[in-house]
Amino acid sequence: MGEFKEYITQTQADGAIHISQEVITAIAAIAVCEVEGVCTLGNVQSGKKSSPKGIRMTVNEKDEICIECSVVTLYGYSVVELAKNVQESVSSAIESMTALTVASVDVNVCGISMKK
Repeated sequence: MGEFKEYITQTQADGAIHISQEVITAIAAIAVCEVEGVCTLGNVQSGKKSSPKGIRMTVNEKDEICIECSVVTLYGYSVVELAKNVQESVSSAIESMTALTVASVDVNVCGISMKK
């Protein structure tokens, strides 16, 4: 039997759409890695476990998506500009691909690398 997965449900006139949280975190991970200056994803701490994808997702009381991501930046890039670009890229990708509302994208710059 498959492992239990959390789903975000959208009720439509024709029925319901269920989107796995794994799909949403995968969208976020791809969006992060497409940002110029990002070397790789880091690890996100969630309790005692660490997410190998570097992305953690929660849903707030208004059913909006909250994303936390850890990134390793390339040397020479503005950390603040890179983080803003990551926030914009993640929010835009999730909202355009799922029609869900993103409340926040928290970016943790956890390292720096000389080359990709």
